[in-house]
Amino acid sequence: MRCVPALLLLLALAGCGGGTKESAGTPTRPAPGPAEGAAPWPAPPNPMELTRKAGLTPETHEFVNFHVHAHLDVFVNGEPVTVPAAIGIDIADPAVKKFKEPDGSTAYGGISPPCAQPCISPLHTHATDGVLHTEAKEDRPNTLGEFFVEWNVRLNNRCVGGYCKPMAPIAIYVDGGLYDGDPRQIALEDKEEIAIVIGTPPTDIPSSFGGG
Repeated sequence: MRCVPALLLLLALAGCGGGTKESAGTPTRPAPGPAEGAAPWPAPPNPMELTRKAGLTPETHEFVNFHVHAHLDVFVNGEPVTVPAAIGIDIADPAVKKFKEPDGSTAYGGISPPCAQPCISPLHTHATDGVLHTEAKEDRPNTLGEFFVEWNVRLNNRCVGGYCKPMAPIAIYVDGGLYDGDPRQIALEDKEEIAIVIGTPPTDIPSSFGGG
């Protein structure tokens, strides 16, 4: 019977050291729904105004002197959030063409001849595939912060939209690695994968362009 106290002590120590561990920076509990600013976030109705607010210059058509494709995934409690088509594009302009995608959604672009007035940002989305296009005259990388201004969704060290720490766990990954800086400063590079995880994470966090 003398071994019983020792056994109990070992069990107690094991209990103290057990439990579920978070992988570095990965949220493991659900994010509560915010009072305002909850996903989904539609494409805003004033794209050229927001382009200028982001510090970018809208154009009358696409330029591909500097052409970069980055990919953005956003998850809230394990569910994907659609990155809308036509962020940074004035789809009301008659020069902006519409294309039907295989999934039934609509993509926008192919501006030729040019719009009569500026109608497209050098940073934009054509479709709902999460691809962020930089199509610019000059070799100037865009940032994730500029894109979120164009999307009209709050992004900073604490918040994504209406989800804010500490109530809502938030983690951001670049090419599968945890990013702990200011997310607004992430440069959008070609074939880069950015994943924003709010609350409970998905089964797999994308680590390469297009997921996977």
